[in-house]
Amino acid sequence: MVPLVQGYSTEMSQEVTSLGVQVHGGMGFIEETGAAQYYRDARILTIYEGTTAIQANDLVGRKTARDGGQQALALAARIEVTERELREQGGDNAQATAQCLGAARKAFVDAVEFIVAQSKTNPNAVYAGSVPYLMLAGNLMAGWQLSRALLAAEKQLATGNEAAFMQAKIAVARFYAEHILPRTASLREAIVHGADSVTALALEAF
Repeated sequence: MVPLVQGYSTEMSQEVTSLGVQVHGGMGFIEETGAAQYYRDARILTIYEGTTAIQANDLVGRKTARDGGQQALALAARIEVTERELREQGGDNAQATAQCLGAARKAFVDAVEFIVAQSKTNPNAVYAGSVPYLMLAGNLMAGWQLSRALLAAEKQLATGNEAAFMQAKIAVARFYAEHILPRTASLREAIVHGADSVTALALEAF
């Protein structure tokens, strides 16, 4: 989880703070809103944390390939349990979230299997997709935790406890599932099929 916290979180901080500027419109660049300062502060985070590529290489090499993907696949198995809990809980929100979470988990498993299969014979192909793998894994783990929050919120909602707060938790989880988790499909394609284009240019071209 360390490279995900340091890499995925800092990458997402740039997206979030960029949106913060966007929602202010032209005023987003005016210092009195404070939005631009958050954006500038976020931009350095991916460098403070060792750069995203270093975190991604750690995730590929020491966190995934070294143990043959066992830990990564164990996490995927835990996510599959959450999918089952969502389906058993029923309701439109849980069902929709389960479907999206399942598709993201399968994309992650495909990426892990590719890394394990290619890490010794074709390491360049594996590391060419290291940053997409970091983003895919982080995306999935965030979706998983939001799915767990949805399960807990629906149970609390049934008791009438903090109804407005619980409804907001459920709405956020479903939004993430339907609008953010689908990114994993394109990231999976970049990891599994994108190495040749990454390595196509000679080093002298850079």
